[in-house]
Amino acid sequence: MLGLKLPTDPRWVNIVEKNIDEILTDHAYCEQKAASTAISLIVSFPEYTELVEEMVALSREEMGHFKMVHDLIIARGKKLGRDRKDEYVLELVKFFPKGGSRTTQLVHRLLYAALIEARSCERFRLLSEELTDKKLADFYHKLMISEAGHYTMFLKFARQYGDREEVDKKWQDLLTYEAKIMENLSKSEKVHG
Repeated sequence: MLGLKLPTDPRWVNIVEKNIDEILTDHAYCEQKAASTAISLIVSFPEYTELVEEMVALSREEMGHFKMVHDLIIARGKKLGRDRKDEYVLELVKFFPKGGSRTTQLVHRLLYAALIEARSCERFRLLSEELTDKKLADFYHKLMISEAGHYTMFLKFARQYGDREEVDKKWQDLLTYEAKIMENLSKSEKVHG
């Protein structure tokens, strides 16, 4: 369903299990960044009314997820750590050239967002199936479902606002590029790393 060309190595879950506090901190910031992305799309493209309405709802949902992860961190007797660079996203955004029409810029941002959500969904599925902590596994199962909805929403908007054939080609090219990025990741306790 997600179309990812390189699945995460299942051994990544072993790394995560040894560093649960680290993945939770990284996850919390991923949720905060997702909310920021939704707000940024509102600010950058206010004339797209349907997109704005969905991004308002998404920013609320993502901050709700941030709170859920933060509450989990506190319940475990820990504090939210500091944010770290997301090498995955930094590499991903190098794919499309800067510039172009407003519509092209919007489509590119929507495709990036769709792919980030798809990879998060795939990772959360792995966590929900493989973590030995069943409470945490259930937590990730619920979030996996949400991420799948976000992925399809962003891809739908990209196809709605751009030329469908061109968007689908860019999507496939981006998926291929992302697979190359993933060859060097899955070695740390990060949602995307």
